[in-house]
Amino acid sequence: MVYAMGDLQIKRVIRLYPDCPAIASDFYFKGTAPGNWYLPQVVNDSLRDIRFVRHGKARKYVPIIEKTAFPGKHWRYRVVEFFEMTDHLNNLVQEYRPLGFCERLYRGNLLFAQNEEQKQGLFFLKEAPSSNAQLNYYGGDYLTFFGQIRMIGFGINKEDLSADAWTQGYSSVVGVYADTEYDALKSLRMYQNKLRKKNTPTEEMVMMNTWGDWQDATKNLNEKYILEELDLCAKLGISHYQLDYGWQTSVKNLPSHSGQNENYRDNENYWLPDKQRFPKGLTPIVKKAKQVGIELGLWFEPNYNDNYAHWAQDAKYLIRLHQQYGIRVFKVDGLRIHNKKSEERVDSLLMTLSEALNDGVCINLDVTADKRFGYFFKNRYGNIFLENRYTDWGGYYPYQTLRNLWMLSKYVPTQNIQLEFLNKWRYADKYNDAYAPANYNFEYLFAITMMAQPLAWMQAHNLPPEGFELSSVIKRYRAYQNRIHQGLILPIGDEPSGQSWTGFQSIQEQGGFLLVFRENNSQKTALIKTWLAPHEKVRMHHILGEGKDFLTETNGNGEILFSLDEENSYSLYQYEILK
Repeated sequence: MVYAMGDLQIKRVIRLYPDCPAIASDFYFKGTAPGNWYLPQVVNDSLRDIRFVRHGKARKYVPIIEKTAFPGKHWRYRVVEFFEMTDHLNNLVQEYRPLGFCERLYRGNLLFAQNEEQKQGLFFLKEAPSSNAQLNYYGGDYLTFFGQIRMIGFGINKEDLSADAWTQGYSSVVGVYADTEYDALKSLRMYQNKLRKKNTPTEEMVMMNTWGDWQDATKNLNEKYILEELDLCAKLGISHYQLDYGWQTSVKNLPSHSGQNENYRDNENYWLPDKQRFPKGLTPIVKKAKQVGIELGLWFEPNYNDNYAHWAQDAKYLIRLHQQYGIRVFKVDGLRIHNKKSEERVDSLLMTLSEALNDGVCINLDVTADKRFGYFFKNRYGNIFLENRYTDWGGYYPYQTLRNLWMLSKYVPTQNIQLEFLNKWRYADKYNDAYAPANYNFEYLFAITMMAQPLAWMQAHNLPPEGFELSSVIKRYRAYQNRIHQGLILPIGDEPSGQSWTGFQSIQEQGGFLLVFRENNSQKTALIKTWLAPHEKVRMHHILGEGKDFLTETNGNGEILFSLDEENSYSLYQYEILK
């Protein structure tokens, strides 16, 4: 639908999907805006004033993406704010649960609104970067007032508009659900599952990336070493092996992987394999990878000079790497999306690559630093590389990684997240506490990643012989991985704290999977609330970890009694609902 407001043309494209309880809208703008869409003095002063917002005065200063208005004053909201930049942050989800009252401004991509009288609800998703990373941000994403909800902020300023080309703003999604929290989360996930058809052979992975062994990440990056690594990876059961920073030309002249302000990447030979490290190019590496049944991936950092003005050239480099070596999996790192032009050009880069590979590319989108696309925006090309954690300075704590995935799992499909497990024997002397990686079984560290895409954030050379005992576990997991990821994966139990009973449930028709963790606590048994109905008879088939097959019935709260004899242990079950 195209319409005009004076000299400003607005195009709204509505996206509908079969069997989906949500409607999405994309917005495009062309021409001249009647006024400035972003007024810093209003954002910094008036919109922070509760009284100013409470009297409805904020509305005229903010572009409204969506507005709904329903009768009644008994509305309960849940607003969910998300955080990336995981190099700096370790709390990735924040929930606010206000009652509808006077007009208020709230931060967060997601808002659930439930009418407490009718027990029916709607969800709103702002398809944009997280609040900290949005462009031209107003300090909030929603204005609420009893049954009125306004989603605000297209991420566009007056200077972003053109007279002869459409500029896309942030998108909106509005969905409905019936009654319970499960209904709300299921409706959201039904929409999310429509956004991209997964390329299972490319995207279901247990990847190894050597950057996790920080101190050794580049010094051993050469043909001989990588050929040996591939043999070790095959022994361990790795499906994908990714060369991170250091495979490309001219690295030896750089102090680190930063420094793009210099124009060294304007050299078209930069994205060729370094001749000293790989004198025959990547051909021997690719050949070896195919021999041992491993898919090779590469790290890539687009040239951000002049707001990614060289995006088309970068796309050619990536396409060339695919044509020459068959590379389909790229870790895209170092993005700095500080303005609309950068956003558009990086999206054009990813779209061009995807089209050239007939949607066969898998982008591991790094969200660890700076302003990037994130959980709900421009990530339809693959999965999310969630976090860098290292043993080198004692920064990797398994329960914290588990907690991050657990917190996200309600709202972000975990099967779209790469999650790391590290070499627990490396730099054990950097730790002196109960939650040190060395205090966990290596298999347990791997289990933390099972509901996501496991990332072996390490070098296989650095594993001791006992580390390779994990191979039988990885092999069995790989037999179930795709089936596990077919379900609606939601958290169960308590929030991981290092001392909880916690886990995940992959919900499917008449069954699914349950992954249960007993952290460092003295309870050998625990009642864990699941998403199963009360008094449901269930057959549990043990797959991995501690445990055995058993028959059970949920109690009146949908809880199941689980037993694990050892602290810091886990069980993976496939369950069947019995009629």
